[in-house]
Parts: sequence; structure tokens; C-alpha cells
Amino acid sequence: MPPVQWEARGEEALQGGRRIGRRPLGRLPSARRHGKGRTMATVLVVDDDPNIRAMLLRALRYEGYDVTAADGAEAARAAFARGGFDAILLDVRLPDGDGFRLLEAFRRSDPAVPILMLTARDDVESRVRGLDLGADDYVPKPFHLSELLARLRAQLRRRAVLAKGGVLRYADVEVDLGARKASRGGRPIPVTGKAFELLVYFLEHPEQVLAKEAILARLWGPEADTGPNAVEVYVAQLRQKLEEGGRPRLIHTVRGVGYVLREDGR
Repeated sequence: MPPVQWEARGEEALQGGRRIGRRPLGRLPSARRHGKGRTMATVLVVDDDPNIRAMLLRALRYEGYDVTAADGAEAARAAFARGGFDAILLDVRLPDGDGFRLLEAFRRSDPAVPILMLTARDDVESRVRGLDLGADDYVPKPFHLSELLARLRAQLRRRAVLAKGGVLRYADVEVDLGARKASRGGRPIPVTGKAFELLVYFLEHPEQVLAKEAILARLWGPEADTGPNAVEVYVAQLRQKLEEGGRPRLIHTVRGVGYVLREDGR
């Protein structure tokens, strides 16, 4: 069967904050064609590299997503202000701004939208900074497109579950899944991104020992090249937040294995 010429229905390209119209995305095998008008989610792509933007636009449209592309911070802010995105792919290095600051701005406005950082900066400090600022995932360049799409699908599935709402509780800790807010003893706990996911994971499995490998797979995916040190860093940060004000410890270390959420004496 001959390939089908795809048009970018619902996809917008922006440069410097202004729309420059719709673009054809080239030829793709007809075997993967989605039903007419079918869309899975709306995605904002922020990257100043035209080749990467074109590749992502083509691939995401191929998968059925509605896509808006921005080549810099100004264009990204303009697109985000119009709202309605289910996920954001964000490069760190932009010609007119810092991707980390843009991440902070997005996260302040929308605590729940999944944000995946795309960057050639793969040092541990950059990854930790991005995740601490609220990124949900950190994908180093160059990346395998199939893996990026799988990570995006995983984040969207997670968002769908959280959007259903519900509250998780253990001891005096409470997490509102829909609002992505946490508290202990009625006092807000400032957790976002991976720290929030880690707390949810513990609350989903109270008084069960969670191996470091299981935590790695839950937070970064089974194929992640992130080491166990990252788990130790996030557990330490989460403990600090949970124990503010002299609250008793809830997350305990099980030497040689991992961690467990339990009250002292249980």
C-alpha cells in the first residue's frame, strides 16, 4: 500500500510568539494511520532546533496528538497562555530564555500538566535541578524516539489516573491526587514532580518494603539509566519535608533493600 501524505490537522507552528500557519508533516506509512479527526492529547513542543522540532511534530502527529510548536521562551509563554495542553516537551537551552525558569513558570500556573525536559545537558546536577523544579521526566539528547513517545504515554496515563481524584492517607499524611497537594497534620507539604510521585508510591504501599530498584522503575521507567543514588537523594528530601516541625519519622531505611513507610512502633 502506498504511503499517505499527512497534513498537520490541529498543529500550529509558532516563531517569536506568532503563528506561522500549518505545515505538512511529510510521508508516513499508512499502516499507522489513525481515524479521521482522532486525537489523543494536546502537546506543546518547545525547542529551538528546527530539525528536532520537525521530527517531534511529525512523530507526535503520526501518533494522533494535536501539537503546538514553539522555537523559544517567548513563543512558549504565548502558547501556554492560551492554555489547554495535556503535556509539554521542553528544551533547557533556548535562545531567548532559560528552560528551567520556563519550567518554574509553567509549574506555578499548572501543577498537574506533565512536563518532560529534553536537553543535551545530562549531568546529574542538571537532572536533579529539573526534577526538583517540577519536571516529571528528564530525557537526555540524543534520545530514541520510541522511548520518548513511551515516556510521554506513561506520563499521560499517570495524569489520567490522578485526574480521577481521590485522596491517599496514612497516619497524619494526606495526598489529594486530583489537586496534586500533600499535607501532614493539616500542614501543607511542598512536594512536586518526582518527590510527589515518590510520596504517592509510598502511600499506595504503606508498611511494605519498597526496593530501590522498584522505586527507580516507578519514577524513571524500567529502562532508565538513573542510579540508586537518585532514589537516596529524593528519599532524603522527602523525609526532610515530612519531618519539618519535629514530626516523627515515617520513611525508614531497610538496609540492603530499600525503604518502608510506617509509623514508629508498628
